Amino acid sequence: MDNKGYKSGFVAIVGRPNVGKSTLMNYIVGQKVAIMSDKPQTTRNKIRAVYTSEEGQIIFLDTPGVHKPKSKLGNYMNRMVENALREVDVVLFLVDASEKLGPGDEYIIEKLKEVKTPVYLVINKIDKVHPEELLPFIDQYKELYAFEEIVPVSALQGNNVNRLMEQLLAKLPEGPQYYPEDQITDHPERFVVAELIREKILHLTREEVPHSIAVVIEQMKPREDNEHLIDIYATIYTERPTQKGILVGKQGSMMKEIGMRAREDIERLLGTKVYLNLWIKVKKDWRNQENMFKNFGFYDEE
Repeated sequence: MDNKGYKSGFVAIVGRPNVGKSTLMNYIVGQKVAIMSDKPQTTRNKIRAVYTSEEGQIIFLDTPGVHKPKSKLGNYMNRMVENALREVDVVLFLVDASEKLGPGDEYIIEKLKEVKTPVYLVINKIDKVHPEELLPFIDQYKELYAFEEIVPVSALQGNNVNRLMEQLLAKLPEGPQYYPEDQITDHPERFVVAELIREKILHLTREEVPHSIAVVIEQMKPREDNEHLIDIYATIYTERPTQKGILVGKQGSMMKEIGMRAREDIERLLGTKVYLNLWIKVKKDWRNQENMFKNFGFYDEE
């Protein structure tokens, strides 16, 4: 492959919780690589998504939503965002057009002032506001920071996302193709499978079970007598026995629903039939035990 004129680089997506970072990344690569939920701090690891075209390749880092931490895990998540800002070619600061500029946005802008990386202001959810509301909204942000570009989009509907991609490719330096053109994430399948299970828990349990859950894939392999069936054994960790009771549900009804919905997404991901076996274990206060959340797959690249 002749790489002359080929563009490549790394782009971090940062913003407050719930502004649509995972939705944007999933739309760009055309497949779910990051879980989506209306609850804050859904994303816990920096999730790399890979976009490849004839013109270039962009590796996206979807960082956790910046928030006031309430645990060691929260501190760790904020530290990951700060690390991401230092290691990329462009930063996308994603904001919600339907939400007023708040302390969380101002906090992120102060962090952005500490780095030399070009920053794009990406205004998401423009489908939720009248076009006339956008100009005063933009002016508020322009007063606080000199953005390289300002791009309004709807990540959910795809409005203006192609323009954003064109601008990013134009900005990135010439470079190699880091990943094969058919690869959309550098995370192993086990990680994505665990995230799909966690997503279903967040959707189904609502406020009853907050973000005190972790999912660990204990085993994932084709069945010996049937290569078209994959056996997956996963453990769901939570912090309190009452949360375990909610996850199990009456006569196991909640666990069955979680398993059924997760299996459907996992089968689409893997392209084969899946037997999914879920277990629940209680690990008290695991989010404040660094050795625990690192064992659960959270890692620090400092």
